[in-house]
Amino acid sequence: MSAPPRVSVVIPAYEEGEHVVPVLDRVLEAVDMPCEVLVVVDFEEDSTVPVLRAYAAREPRLVPLVSSYGRGPANAIRYGIDHARSPVTVVTMADGSDDPRQIDALTRLVERGVVVAAASRYSPGGQQVGGPLVKGLLSHGAGASLGWLARVGTRDATNSFKAYSTAFVREVGIDSRSGFEIGLELTAKARRLRRPVAELSTIWLDRTLGDSSFDLRAWIPKYLRWYRFAFGPRLTLDQLRVQSARIAALNSRPTDR
Repeated sequence: MSAPPRVSVVIPAYEEGEHVVPVLDRVLEAVDMPCEVLVVVDFEEDSTVPVLRAYAAREPRLVPLVSSYGRGPANAIRYGIDHARSPVTVVTMADGSDDPRQIDALTRLVERGVVVAAASRYSPGGQQVGGPLVKGLLSHGAGASLGWLARVGTRDATNSFKAYSTAFVREVGIDSRSGFEIGLELTAKARRLRRPVAELSTIWLDRTLGDSSFDLRAWIPKYLRWYRFAFGPRLTLDQLRVQSARIAALNSRPTDR
């Protein structure tokens, strides 16, 4: 097997079809570090699969994966991280909203010692362009309060675009099983363990092709449980596992895309 790449980029995808091609083009053009790009779908019949396989035939850095962990973006992200070969994993979305030019910079932050490096829409220089108003207000409010009151190390804990120490994620585990709350979950876990978190400003652009699968009403309760979890005293790893398992049990009702 070849030497592991410097960063693994995990992209959960659902029925993106040809829309995934310009996103992959931008990612593979933007990342200068040796990388692998793991695009994870839920099932073999997903319309993204033939597009990915055709792309991978000419681009060895692309690794199409079909998850066996069940449906939903959380399971796709878990599956991708479990198959990552790099010490740093970056999670980004298939809708093209994130700026792939920041993947290298986020990776370097993790290489310097942080366990979570967040791309922040709400720090100075950051911006969110488009998207539902209510969703933006809620995420901005959650990010500001977590940043100032819980001191989680970022003002955008809910953004999915983050880099992680792969070893840290495998150490603490991912308890989310349905939605996009993984970014908040892992940031909250890092805070409770008092592990370092950092952020870079980013500009997020609402997708222009395809439809979003984000279901705000269904996932608000799941986000709130991890939000509350971020506040609290330092935990040992064993204590964290017990408490996060309780949250996972409360969040166990499945939410399909």
